[in-house]
Amino acid sequence: MVNNMNPIKTKQIVLFLFLSFLLVAFVNCGKETVEEAKLTYAPEVPPHIDRTNEAKVVVNMETVEVVGRLADGVEYTFWTFGGSVPGPMIRVREGDNVEFHLKNHPTSKMPHNIDLHAVTGQGGGAAASLTIPGHASKFSFKALNPGLYIYHCATSPVGMHIANGMYGLIYVQPKDDLPKVDKEYYVVQSEFYTKGRNGEPGLQPFSMEKAITEIPDYVVFNGSVGSLVEERAITAKVGEKVRLYVGNGGPNLVSSFHVIGEIFDSVYTEGGVLANQKNVQTTLIPAGGSAIVDFTVDVPGTLILVDHSIFRTFNKGSLGMLKVEGEQNPNVYSGKQEDTVYLPEGPAIQRMVTEVKPKATTKSKEEILANGARVYQSVCSACHMKEGQGVQGVFPPLAKSDYLNADKNRAIQVLKKGLSGPITVNGQKYNNVMPHLELSNEEIASVLSYVYNQWGNKGIMVTEQEVK
Repeated sequence: MVNNMNPIKTKQIVLFLFLSFLLVAFVNCGKETVEEAKLTYAPEVPPHIDRTNEAKVVVNMETVEVVGRLADGVEYTFWTFGGSVPGPMIRVREGDNVEFHLKNHPTSKMPHNIDLHAVTGQGGGAAASLTIPGHASKFSFKALNPGLYIYHCATSPVGMHIANGMYGLIYVQPKDDLPKVDKEYYVVQSEFYTKGRNGEPGLQPFSMEKAITEIPDYVVFNGSVGSLVEERAITAKVGEKVRLYVGNGGPNLVSSFHVIGEIFDSVYTEGGVLANQKNVQTTLIPAGGSAIVDFTVDVPGTLILVDHSIFRTFNKGSLGMLKVEGEQNPNVYSGKQEDTVYLPEGPAIQRMVTEVKPKATTKSKEEILANGARVYQSVCSACHMKEGQGVQGVFPPLAKSDYLNADKNRAIQVLKKGLSGPITVNGQKYNNVMPHLELSNEEIASVLSYVYNQWGNKGIMVTEQEVK
């Protein structure tokens, strides 16, 4: 094939293309990159920012008051950013110019605003963003300081707005970002103060009295009991490096954050960008603060996220799961290698007895069993397991239990008074302690009725009158 193009014409075309490129570059010179922030809901983290230049980042956020699940059978009126607790996670880059739009949904009953701890300026943006229902506000700030920061509502009464769920995290990604990891997750601890005690069903109102005395009924991750367990658990594979962006919305308690079964390789304490601690078991996260923790998962299993102020975890809800899949590594962890008998000197139960007044209510069988299921999951399942199978040699089974089915009155007394000493269940000997649980008569009747109607048991009901 012969090329007949005129050499002079070819040069003209090349020159034209070059000048066009220069013109476009000149026009765009000094033009600021504009992008909308991608907001993500816990436990998802916004994607890494790959650009190397500063940009104008537009953040759009809405405040809305919604009724949602606090625990099984328990509802709460949450005041939220973006309709969730915690609010969406924001990611910008150090040096970015942030244009923040805050809209307050018309159905809200309260004015709201936002105080971002990443903002250098009066109130962290609170005064500039005060927004009544049905209105919108706009303000701007420059992301001067890299790090992980809490944001929260700061409308009076500030504590009440935070306690009702108005908090989240903003990550100002450093120009020289942290080392890359395989998985990133967003976790915020906080507490809730309700008129009813922990587990009391129904729509629970906020208790200012409990909040002032700092006695929460619930301490949770990501807004509710069980938000990070079972099918909602976060995941990883053996060998992967995991990074958790952890915040503490408070409003009152300091978190002793710990992952059972792992050690933090690096901790960026208090939300800074310097990994100033390595090989850490538990890190403190103050109310209104944060931390970034990195660790590599070496063996499969279910790692447990906890506040190691441990009653908060096993009695108030601050428990999450990280499920790790992959091949076993017996050089790192063997699992149980033997099971031998150990006889201590003898247990003793110490308790404070509190009188619980019974409630005179009439409920259907379905309501009683539903309440029993709630009590079982919150109180009993940790030992007797989700399906009543127990733990062989440690916690007796409730499923098809000959001990349970033989004597209803004995079962009632066990729940009322506790139990210690040897028993035999389905031919297996057990010698453990079941403490007094301080359940109400209604709860004892409900949970026993639930158990009797599950897992091949005899299908009878227990009444409050029988418990009395």
